[in-house]
Amino acid sequence: MSASDPTEVSADTAEVIAARRREMAVEHILFGALRHLAGRHPAMLDELEASLPHLWDRSEGTARDDEAVREIARRFIRSLRAEA
Repeated sequence: MSASDPTEVSADTAEVIAARRREMAVEHILFGALRHLAGRHPAMLDELEASLPHLWDRSEGTARDDEAVREIARRFIRSLRAEA
């Protein structure tokens, strides 16, 4: 990083930013696809919700929080139900 250019970011930071942007794009596309499918197959949301006990956090050590990952999925499903 250059002291003369405050907008320049390190390679690590640029990688994190790119990963965040990809994640946001994938979430948008996936959410739109699920919204479309849930409108035609409402039972799909019940099946997704029933699968949540099998969802887990891939992190290791103290960073791992399976329930936090499941809660994010629950919020997505609630949102999909509200829009269906």
